[in-house]
Amino acid sequence: MTSNKEAKPIIYTLGWCPASAKLKEDWNSQGIEFEERQVDQSQSYLDEALKHADMVPIIVFPGGRVEVGYKNMIG
Repeated sequence: MTSNKEAKPIIYTLGWCPASAKLKEDWNSQGIEFEERQVDQSQSYLDEALKHADMVPIIVFPGGRVEVGYKNMIG
């Protein structure tokens, strides 16, 4: 089995983004573990996020699948 750190999806967020806030709220209430990378707090996180999309939230699942937005919301 892989380590928990490996198995967690990574979410790229913005502090003021309603879609990012909703994603985190929903996943926390469902007990879904994730690693948050807030792109407005780190240039390296922003650079990583821009490899996938230019809107948040960006979800990168273990295995490489990427989703942009959450429940038809994009910030």
